[in-house]
Amino acid sequence: MLIHPWDAARDDAEWQHWLTAHDFGQLAVNGPDGEPPFVQPMHFAYDAGRGEALAHLARPNPLWPALESAPAVTLSVVDDYVFVPGPWQAPSDVPSEHGVPTSLYAAVQLRCTAHVVDDPAQKAELLNRQLGHFQSAGGSARAAVGEAPYGRLLPGIRGLRLEVTGVRAKFKYAGHKPEDVRGRIAAGLAGRDGPGDAAAREHLLRRRGA
Repeated sequence: MLIHPWDAARDDAEWQHWLTAHDFGQLAVNGPDGEPPFVQPMHFAYDAGRGEALAHLARPNPLWPALESAPAVTLSVVDDYVFVPGPWQAPSDVPSEHGVPTSLYAAVQLRCTAHVVDDPAQKAELLNRQLGHFQSAGGSARAAVGEAPYGRLLPGIRGLRLEVTGVRAKFKYAGHKPEDVRGRIAAGLAGRDGPGDAAAREHLLRRRGA
């Protein structure tokens, strides 16, 4: 992923805050013997304090052998993306039809060392930490070994603790464009008000002068 200086995260807090609210991504695992990589869509819970992401997958998932043989993986998250029509991007001194279309988006890629969790008690703890993230209001029983309702289901899953070893974060929101062009894009997003437009506009306005 190419990251220009004007698209880079301002600091760790920017991408960490974004990631806690964008908790569905794709885990890329190297395929064995030169095969294409496995790409697994999944929910995860990111813990900035511990520098790790937590997930679990069904035991029959075919990626496990590949992951165990090559635990260096990438967790990729992309969201708040929109298409920007060319005329919105045109410099003020050229015809609007000469503007170049582009995409705006936020992306975080976590390079991780994957640790498989098979111990029943550790799996229950991992599940409870995930549930605390996704369902902080409660309402569901805690997972516990040998106890209903989830104890009997623990053998059917494997836990996954992703130890973060590197981060690449990008917020591509016209940071290198002149102020009048950024203002035109912001106005266009507000007027179009389509899927993702409000979030992209918020990023664009927030990062003015980054």
